Amino acid sequence: MSETLTELDTDRVIAMAWEDRTPFEAIEYQFGLTEADVIRLMKTELKEGSWKRWRKRVSGRKTKHSKLREQGMSRFKSNAQRTITGNRISKKRY
Repeated sequence: MSETLTELDTDRVIAMAWEDRTPFEAIEYQFGLTEADVIRLMKTELKEGSWKRWRKRVSGRKTKHSKLREQGMSRFKSNAQRTITGNRISKKRY
């Protein structure tokens, strides 16, 4: 799973997982990671407090699952969204 991802890919998956309107299906389509894979990746890459906040945030969130979204909601890109050059989320350092 994360062994095949580059550091840049891992950072992008983490950013996409934090985004409210990016469904797990989009991450799976782009990186081949299932929801369970993303959860495992987040648990290993984030500090414990960040992991708990993220898990609480996405649990039950309709926008993280394409099938649960409201009819007519498609891709969303915020005007404030920019190219990610690095991950500012607290990650474990080895």
